[in-house]
Amino acid sequence: MQGNFPFNEFLKNSNPSSNKINNIEDLANKNIIEDPFNIKQNLSQPSYNKSSLSDDFFSAEELDMMNTEIHNSLRSLVNAQKYASFFQGDFFKLMNIDGERAIFSTTTNFIKSFIEKNLSQISQSIVNTLGKSYQIEIVANNNNNLAQPSLSQHLNNGPIEPSLNRPKSANEISFSLDLEPVQEDLLSQVESKYIDHVSDDYNNIVIDRSKTFKNFVIGPSNNMAYAASVAIAKSPGKAGKYPSLYIHSNSGLGKTHLLHAMANGIHNQYPHYVICLITARDFMKEMIESIRNKQLPEFRSKYSDKVDVLMIDDVHELKGKEGTQREFFHIFNELYQKGKQLIFTSDKTPQEINGLEERIKTRLQWGLVVDIQKPDIETRVAIINAKADDLDLFLSEDIVNLIACNVKNSIRELEGALIKLSAYSDIMKVDIELEMVKEVLGLRDYEDEKKITIEGITKQTSQYFKIPVADLKSKSRVKDIANARFVAMYLCRKLASATHEEIGQFFGGRDHSSVVHAEQKISKQLSQDPMLSKTIMTIENSL
Repeated sequence: MQGNFPFNEFLKNSNPSSNKINNIEDLANKNIIEDPFNIKQNLSQPSYNKSSLSDDFFSAEELDMMNTEIHNSLRSLVNAQKYASFFQGDFFKLMNIDGERAIFSTTTNFIKSFIEKNLSQISQSIVNTLGKSYQIEIVANNNNNLAQPSLSQHLNNGPIEPSLNRPKSANEISFSLDLEPVQEDLLSQVESKYIDHVSDDYNNIVIDRSKTFKNFVIGPSNNMAYAASVAIAKSPGKAGKYPSLYIHSNSGLGKTHLLHAMANGIHNQYPHYVICLITARDFMKEMIESIRNKQLPEFRSKYSDKVDVLMIDDVHELKGKEGTQREFFHIFNELYQKGKQLIFTSDKTPQEINGLEERIKTRLQWGLVVDIQKPDIETRVAIINAKADDLDLFLSEDIVNLIACNVKNSIRELEGALIKLSAYSDIMKVDIELEMVKEVLGLRDYEDEKKITIEGITKQTSQYFKIPVADLKSKSRVKDIANARFVAMYLCRKLASATHEEIGQFFGGRDHSSVVHAEQKISKQLSQDPMLSKTIMTIENSL
């Protein structure tokens, strides 16, 4: 019966010449048939793609200018390696400023999740650039969405059969999720673990109980800083030898580890002491916030009256900040006069920090100033073995030597390399072998390094002591010349692996017993003379 029912008589328009639709049900059916995907309606809805946002609010040129300035500010607030890996270029791009929202795009959900860990730095960059804060919205453009058919494509394809192209009901829809991570995702996880470790961002420092003197690897490059730190932990403040300590070195050589070790040591010996470990950047932020809230007296009182041990990491960050330097000067004087313990770290000596007031440079040098040099090969090997034990990682001697001979400048990079290997082995389910290490860490065979020779060592020793090579090889027994000669002989044994006879022959045909005497004398003095350790390290690094 349904097949013979005269639908057309009831649905036919009473006015054939009119194109208007007079029936609500007809209108609904027409919409379903002619526009089943709501294309016309969707075209009128706002879409957060770059072109529509740019046209509605800002020009592409204006957005690019704002994006460039935000990135310039952000580059100074985050670690350089982190910025290059997760923010640079299309990784993080301004799409539009929409009312109170700043909308950014990124490439993947993984990058998005990492960027969202740095919202405070992003917000600060926006304030620095635009003068006010915005709500931050980050959109991940994974570039894997299926392209939607355009209106013209639907029209060109002719009428759409509703029976074939109608929207599916919930019961008819099925889908599957492929949750197995692809190799690129796994490698991104490995790289993320490495970057998290080597990053030197230490905002809002909390004392790390795992960093102690016991797991600090001692070598000629850091033994003086270590000895001073241990002495302070045992007897801080005016009762000890060093009421003020200033440690300087390049990034990643152990300054921060010693800070935490001292804090832990003092806490164990004097649990009633109030210890403040803070970065110079956080010190400055706290002072600015106290001024904004009209609580500057409380800020001064907190440090001057309550703190027993003040530790400021990266004190060079105070350069050019006159207001912060003024408060720091008064707090330093108050604590020093009260006999409290003051400890500072930096990447430069006080005199080398441009933009720091002379009166502050002078006070930073009132106490002991020590440096940490790059670790020598033996220290690097010891660090690798110690870190491998912590990570429960088995490394063959060849792999340890390969890493030690390639990663020379930073202990943090050494540890980061091991963390990367451990993550790669766990995530990729593979054993750690020599060729895999070369590929993952991008290392080359250490045999390819420049060979250290007796001649090269003697030349560098000559330049350091400002004594001609001819005098070092002569029979002269003048004290300065003899001491420099002993150092050169010691280094020839240590670095060139030359025999006693070869070294003696080079230094004026001396007997091998003279070389043995020189080696033993320098080895004994190294355990007693920190300045000699520094001399040895300086010459080694020049090689």
